[in-house]
Amino acid sequence: MRDSHQGRERSGAARGAAPDPGRPARRQSGRKIAMLVYRLSWLVFLGLVVAGVITDLPFSWWLTWVPAVVAVCLLVGLGRSTARAQRAARPPAVECAAPVTGRWAALNSPADRVPSHGTHAYGQTYAIDIVGEPEPGTRPGFARAWPVMRRNDRFPGFGAQVRAVADATVVTASDGKRDHLSRNSPAGVVYLMLAESWIRDLGGAGWVVGNHVVLDLGGGTYALYAHLRRGSLAVRAGERVTAGQAIAQCGNSGNSTEPHVHFQLMDDPDPDVGRGLPFRWHGLGVPAGGEAFTAEGGALSAGRAAGEVG
Repeated sequence: MRDSHQGRERSGAARGAAPDPGRPARRQSGRKIAMLVYRLSWLVFLGLVVAGVITDLPFSWWLTWVPAVVAVCLLVGLGRSTARAQRAARPPAVECAAPVTGRWAALNSPADRVPSHGTHAYGQTYAIDIVGEPEPGTRPGFARAWPVMRRNDRFPGFGAQVRAVADATVVTASDGKRDHLSRNSPAGVVYLMLAESWIRDLGGAGWVVGNHVVLDLGGGTYALYAHLRRGSLAVRAGERVTAGQAIAQCGNSGNSTEPHVHFQLMDDPDPDVGRGLPFRWHGLGVPAGGEAFTAEGGALSAGRAAGEVG
């Protein structure tokens, strides 16, 4: 099936068939509609569950689960569609500067696995998480039991400057979401996954990524910085920025277990429809999970393994 499809594409190209300029727009609108239906399905499911508790529904109980099944099928279908497109496209890595300076440690890196966060959703295929660690051992580790949560100022990366990775135009600059306490303990992670994450997912990509900035790097490439500190954004939509310019600070908003910078490249400014693009940082490449790097020096050095970050 795949060979005959490719053969038809080559045959069409040989006849001089022009590419369909509306195809990307249709793909984007289709994915956007699918995500809206996905969230609406979960809301309908929740409404039916609540209604079933309050009163007797005029239909069999198992029909209550139909919206939930629809939502799961949509999410799985979108993930598989994106995975197929990623394998077919095999986009080259985009060279850019690192989004921070100083010593940091990488987590959830595409150098270790793709998709790096276990999902293609929200354009995260090649996303990376980095945590500030000026010196080994200065960042609190994952707590086995206590404390369940920590204040953000216990983490050295909180409030660190986040910088533009290239000359670019600001597409989105979203602020206002709180920096919550850390969730880097078993109980904290359970609370994040079973309560906060699910609710934010229903609210949309903006709630998942928290305070964020999206930069248009040109050529159909967009950089997303997520989980930024509330009130730290130094840019507005429409502004031009230069490589290395401070645009915000590292925070702990949205679906995040501790203060860190979530960085990714996408082919669309909307995480709901964008597909992830691979990157390479100048002089650094792509740090592997658990490795420390110094952005200014451009050299990778081995770092202690660190706990997972969301």
